[in-house]
Amino acid sequence: MTFGESIKTCFSKYADFSGRACRSEYWWWFLFVVLVTAATGIISDKLSAVFSVAFLLPGIAVGVRRLHDIDKSGWFLLLNFIPVMGWVILLYWAVQEGREPNRF
Repeated sequence: MTFGESIKTCFSKYADFSGRACRSEYWWWFLFVVLVTAATGIISDKLSAVFSVAFLLPGIAVGVRRLHDIDKSGWFLLLNFIPVMGWVILLYWAVQEGREPNRF
């Protein structure tokens, strides 16, 4: 999946928590959010905050779909609330190749 396809998919499935997201879709989205947030942060903190809020729901949705791709429940995304260790676990899972078949 290309950068543009990934962004288009994430926005079109902005509230779709079912199905799966491949690694490229997830990581291209992540890069897009980092770049846009950094660029808008240079211009204005308030503008950056607006974009961060706008990207929140699509980001959660693609994160849940990414976990589904490795046969994990989307509820594991709550590991983000455990500092450091939760982030390390989610990063490890995010780089894993999708499993075929799985329950999602």
